[in-house]
Amino acid sequence: MTDTTLALIAFVPLILAGILLIGMRMAAKVAMPIVFLVTALIALVAWDMTFTRVLASTLQGLILTVAILWIIFGAILLLNTLKHSGGIAAIRNGFSGISPDRRVQAIIVAWLFGCFIEGASGFGTPAAVAAPLMVALGFPALAAVVVGMMIQSTPVSFGAVGTPIVVGVAGGLDRVGITETLEAGGSTWMEYFRLIAGEVALVHAVVGVLMPLIMVSVMVRFFGANRSWKEGLAIAPFAIFAGVAFVVPYALAGVFLGPEFPSMIGAMVGLAIVVPAARRGFLIPEKSWDFPESDSWPAHWIGKLSIKADEVVGRAPMSTFMGWLPYVLLAVLLVASRTIEPFKQALTSVSLGFSDILGEAGISGSLQPLYLPGGILLMVVLITALMHRMNGNQLKAAFSESSRTLLGAGFVLVFTIPMVRILINSGVNGADLASMPVAMATAVANGVGDIYPLFAPAVGALGAFIAGSNTVSNLMLADFQFNVAQQLGVSTALMVALQAVGAAAGNMIAIHNVVAASATVGLLGREGITIRKTILPTIYYVLAAGLIGLVAMQVVGISDPLMGLLQ
Repeated sequence: MTDTTLALIAFVPLILAGILLIGMRMAAKVAMPIVFLVTALIALVAWDMTFTRVLASTLQGLILTVAILWIIFGAILLLNTLKHSGGIAAIRNGFSGISPDRRVQAIIVAWLFGCFIEGASGFGTPAAVAAPLMVALGFPALAAVVVGMMIQSTPVSFGAVGTPIVVGVAGGLDRVGITETLEAGGSTWMEYFRLIAGEVALVHAVVGVLMPLIMVSVMVRFFGANRSWKEGLAIAPFAIFAGVAFVVPYALAGVFLGPEFPSMIGAMVGLAIVVPAARRGFLIPEKSWDFPESDSWPAHWIGKLSIKADEVVGRAPMSTFMGWLPYVLLAVLLVASRTIEPFKQALTSVSLGFSDILGEAGISGSLQPLYLPGGILLMVVLITALMHRMNGNQLKAAFSESSRTLLGAGFVLVFTIPMVRILINSGVNGADLASMPVAMATAVANGVGDIYPLFAPAVGALGAFIAGSNTVSNLMLADFQFNVAQQLGVSTALMVALQAVGAAAGNMIAIHNVVAASATVGLLGREGITIRKTILPTIYYVLAAGLIGLVAMQVVGISDPLMGLLQ
């Protein structure tokens, strides 16, 4: 077969996923098992991989799946624990009275608080948490969902304590092969991985600084009485101030602390700066802006949510401080677990390792349940239950709701991640072919050439739109982007970073995120309206990130430790 034919065959799993999920509107729980089977068949027949290697790759993928599900479960469990303890209601009440201007409320509740929830929980929870809070403050349900979906951009790469990078990028790349090349050149995997995380943070910081302004401008344009962009732009000084207050600490955390902390630290610092400033009217226009009177709202703006849906009946009101304390504790424990060596050693001492699975060289996996963010999250849940004096029934309800969420995500990931590992491990085969991601990358690099970095974020966004997840997009496409960079002779780290940035932006239009957010405010069935509005900031994000990448690679000549070693 020719190289072009092989590349087309290699693309089949990704194309098939797009056809089934988008074209045929098939549920992911049905589509992804089909894609997995087709991928395994291509590996066995076209690439002549042994059945043992395909099975070993599948088992490796399942180990990764357990790791990511452990994090998801912890993140969702903490959120549900706070819902049942009254913590979320206390946090919501703390936002009341800061400013009557809806633009300011959107920036503080959606952008800053939403970014924090993304950093702590991820997986679509910010919109699902922020949208009901905004409805409770008097926002139309549809406006709350649209604004909530625009949170799913800058903070997403470091959502769920860094899962899209820690699991998505690290799991999507050929870590064993890259590590060997790096060590031969005097570098390490950790240095390279931290470089990727830092570049993701820097690109996001440059592009994301305008997101609060874009968010309120879209809200004012589509939900204001005058349908005016001008009324949204009038708050530009405050919106950009809020953007800077978030992205500066966010970028510093990404560069110096790693992928677990940027979104949480950026949001906490941002809230500490912006909320007092808003109370004093700093940079806020004299003329306050509000939605039209509620009795004039079109029917499609209105959902079925009761504004007291998240109150806990029969409990005394909790202070805002007590509501926030579990998230503060989470941030402290995460930082301590990564920076205090005795604590880190204690957590990493519990480890399950699997080397050369089924005798296949280079196919390995490991689990560190206490050191993974899921373990830290579970510790915080137990402490929260004591601090908030929860009873057994409340904890049981939180556990039950979180388990149901886990089962929904888990079934899809059980097929998606093993499929990705088969693609990555396909370089060892009886046909003496390059791996499938390399075959795809060669074809793309030859077809598009040196301007490919401009399109790299859009590819990541498409992956997130198809898969409904930044993490899964990175798992599917990180190695593909890496190999395109290698083919073009440009920075592999920055190309993978552009993938991660684009995949984050793609969450603004990811269908299952829109469905989840819409469900929280009783707007199911109107997802298309939301996506038509969030497509605008998505286009901005991927184009801006692509231009940064193109200039950085082709004009500035950004490099990384692998450049020159892969030739």
